[in-house]
Amino acid sequence: MTEAPLVVLAAGGTGGHLFPAEALGAALMKRGYRVRLITDARAVRYSGLFTSDMIDVVPSETVRSRNPLSLARTAALLSAGAAKAALLIRKLKPAAVIGFGGYPTLPPLMAARFLGVPTLIHDSNAVLGRANRLLSSRVDAIATSLPGVLDRDPALASKTTTTGTPMRANILAAAAVPYRAPETTEPFRLLVVGGSQGARVMSDVVPPAIEQLEPVLWSRLSLVQQVREEDMARVRAIYTRLKIEAELAPFFADLPARLAASHLVVSRSGAGTVAELAAIGRPSILVPLPGAIDQDQFANAGVLVEAGGAIRIAQSDFSPHRLASEISALAAEPQRLTDMAANARTAGRLDAADRLADLVEKVAKIG
Repeated sequence: MTEAPLVVLAAGGTGGHLFPAEALGAALMKRGYRVRLITDARAVRYSGLFTSDMIDVVPSETVRSRNPLSLARTAALLSAGAAKAALLIRKLKPAAVIGFGGYPTLPPLMAARFLGVPTLIHDSNAVLGRANRLLSSRVDAIATSLPGVLDRDPALASKTTTTGTPMRANILAAAAVPYRAPETTEPFRLLVVGGSQGARVMSDVVPPAIEQLEPVLWSRLSLVQQVREEDMARVRAIYTRLKIEAELAPFFADLPARLAASHLVVSRSGAGTVAELAAIGRPSILVPLPGAIDQDQFANAGVLVEAGGAIRIAQSDFSPHRLASEISALAAEPQRLTDMAANARTAGRLDAADRLADLVEKVAKIG
């Protein structure tokens, strides 16, 4: 009996890269294919579709500085990773290798190209990530979450398909929860998150912003906030003093359900977060991570802003007064919240995993 075709997925070890890979993996397995993941050591802490016997770890490194010694070390690690990946791909004989961004995707994708294995990269951002930029001219096909990402480069645009960001089952379940804005006398559920590592700025700005709200809104507020351990005591002290109902934790394993339960989200604008807000359809105040070379989070937030589903505030303007003003205005306008939720939903693609699986079959000539 012939074994089912194998598709190798390559992703950096953070949720923004791993979660779309996991969603595609689930879609491919439903179609009867085998899948494996090539990643870095960070992925070991994530539990999900990929069990330990489905994961291969290859050496890799991120370009962290222009220092010649650092660049030489990075190049050496990536070369070692490419050599290991080449041996692995020769052994596995996959039908295709699919990259989801992050420097750990460079060794397996370059090895696959060298060995003549079909390749495809997916990027969730409104601006192509650095690793994917390096690979873009070398792979057979490119999938983007958002339209127009590569329109300025005809050579790349000609092999690009807009699929959306593949969503895991818990996101799709959350997307089925309808949004109902609270009336001005009902509880108001606010969710504050700061990305996979948390964000100190949320601990610095949100509590004093809540303090500036009218006391009548304090009594309505039900707050869930991601807070780093080192900031926990000072944040909790403010909410306790204000008698605010607040649930604080460094990490929420059930974040999709919490997104679905919220009336308003305050967050960074990483690609995964923006895609989930669009898929689930929730109003948001987005604070892009500053200082990024390609300003990807600023561009990501712009997608929801243009759709009418979010308010974008640059971190330099993200003051307690500004945030309090935005929260107060939104809490007083249920119809505006309802409209923002519906508008955000127009930017989401719930069938992205199947669309990307279709493209994989086409590139790999399987199915």
